[in-house]
Order: sequence, then C-alpha cells, then structure tokens
Amino acid sequence: MGSIRLENVEKWFGETQVIKGIDLDIADGEMVIFVGPSGCGKSTLLRMIAGLEDTSRGRILLDGEDVTDKRPSERELSMVFQSYALYPHMSVRENVGFGLKTAGASKSEISEKVAEAARVLELGPYMERRPKDLSGGQRQRVAIGRAIVRQPKGFLFDEPLSNLDAALRVQMRLEIAKLHDTLSTTMIYVTHDQVEAMTLADKIVVLKDGLVMQVGTPRDLYERPENLFVAQFIGSPKMNVMPCTVDGSAYTIPNQAGGRHTGVDIAASVSLGIRPEHIKISETETANCTGIVEVVEYLGADIYLYVACGDAGNISVRVEGSTHVTKGQQIGLQFPETYLHFFNSSGQAIV
Repeated sequence: MGSIRLENVEKWFGETQVIKGIDLDIADGEMVIFVGPSGCGKSTLLRMIAGLEDTSRGRILLDGEDVTDKRPSERELSMVFQSYALYPHMSVRENVGFGLKTAGASKSEISEKVAEAARVLELGPYMERRPKDLSGGQRQRVAIGRAIVRQPKGFLFDEPLSNLDAALRVQMRLEIAKLHDTLSTTMIYVTHDQVEAMTLADKIVVLKDGLVMQVGTPRDLYERPENLFVAQFIGSPKMNVMPCTVDGSAYTIPNQAGGRHTGVDIAASVSLGIRPEHIKISETETANCTGIVEVVEYLGADIYLYVACGDAGNISVRVEGSTHVTKGQQIGLQFPETYLHFFNSSGQAIV
C-alpha cells in the first residue's frame, strides 16, 4: 500500500509562505504529477512529502499513518533526483545495491533485488560498467534502479528528465510509464514540462504560487479547465483568450462578428477562450472573427498560424499540414459552439 494524504499542509521560510494550505489525496498505485511554473512550490511540496523539508503546519499521512515528523529514512519512500548522484568509482551493480548494503542487507538479498531491478530496467548489459561509460538515459535508469531495490511504498521523482536531450526524454518517458505499469506503485513526479504531465499522469496537480489551481486527469484539465491559469498553462500552443460580451446565448467580440454559443446564460463582459486546434478557417462572410495571417509555422503534419485580429488580439490556429495559407492573407475564423470556454472577471470558469 502507498496512499498519501496531505491535510492543510503549509511551508514557511521565515516570514515567507511558499506552500499555502494544500489538501490532497493520492491513491495507492496512482501516478500523480505536480506541474506549474518555476517557483510555484512543486519541488518544495515533494521534498516535504519525502521528509527533506520540514512541514510548518498540517499533516502528511502515509497509508493513514501520520509521518509529518518522521525522518526520510522512516517514511518508506524512495526519491529520484534531477542529478543522478551516482558514485563514479562504483560499477552499476554496486551503485544499485549500495543502499541495501549500508542498510545491512545480506549478500544474497542484495544480489536478488539488484538482479530484479536490472531485469525491470533492462540494465543487464551494463552492470559492470562505471557511470562515466553510460549515456544520460542509462545513468538515470541506474538512479531509478537504486530506488527500486528498496521496494518502497512510493517513488518521488524530482524533474528526473530535465538533464536529458529531447530524444532521450521521449525514451525515458516511455520507460517510466512502463515501469509504473510493471510495479503498480504510487509515484509522485514533479516537472515543468506539460508534455510529461499529460502523457504520464493518472492525475495532474497544477500549482501556482503555493496553491493548487486544479486537480484532475489530463483530459479533465484540458477539456474542462476551472480557471484561466489552467486553461492557458495546459496545452501548446496555449488556449486563445479574448475579451467578449455575453448576452443570453450570444457573444460579441470587440470589432468582430461574434456569434452564438451553447454554454452560459448571462449578460456580462467576460473572457472567451478557445483552443487553437478547435478553430476552423472559413469565408470571411460567415466567420465569427477575421484577421490577417502574420506568421505561418509549417511543422509537417500541422501548421500553426498566428492571426492578428485587431481588438480581439493575436489568435493562434492549428490546422492540418495540407492547408494552404500564406503570410499576409486575410482569413475568417469560425469558433464551433461546443468548444467555447467563458471566464469571469476573476478568471474562474463560467459553467
């Protein structure tokens, strides 16, 4: 078992509060990812769960047991850091088994658990090599292997792929996903990379300024953001947001045609959001909005268009790579009703 519960957890550094009363439930076996901009508190929160940072207020429970004041070694959690922190003079085999050796495990137990970690992580051919003879991805697998052999109740990953190049990040993402499926152990993973969050997580926790902005599955956050921050943080390119006035089932964009919607029934000035891939190119006469194409980014399967739409602002559009649009062209944009999002003056979703 490896369920984790945070109850009104706070962290203060002197007079500065960096974690501001977080409540969170993580079920046994879940892959939960903390994501947010730099300085939002995600790594601090992870270190508090690990016991590497004291908890100023609140409680941390592991399988119902209060571990708030327990030392890291007493929490039955293993942490994998951004830096590999491998011993350069030791072989892969010795690095993976070092924690068990210092804990006084027998040689037969160490050999058995190291062999199993090597099998799971496909490290067999590298067991006698030193860290300097390994690639970045292989070193990270060794660091993960060192965590696996302890058979913890949960794994804590602190931006483990940020030191790898793009190709290796993709490879290691797949390996971590397979590892989670194989072990079925609770994992908490910190990243600033939303692609990692969207592809790996059972549940994503979006943080900003020490507060939880939304918790949900990747699909929940993408399709039903609860506020403007989540709407624009999740998704690349980010969601387009423009001012508009809503009156009943109609909306008006400044100096644009506007249109109908199926979402809210109010009379107010709000913000309208729509994701780039949901916008359709149309004839200007039937468009909800028109503008001039300022930038065309051809990416093969997709094209990103950046369209200047006057008072509505610059709107990004994602279309198929076969679409023929040129810089300087005037185009019409249609906003399908079912894909519209509306946010009030406080940035909260109107539903």
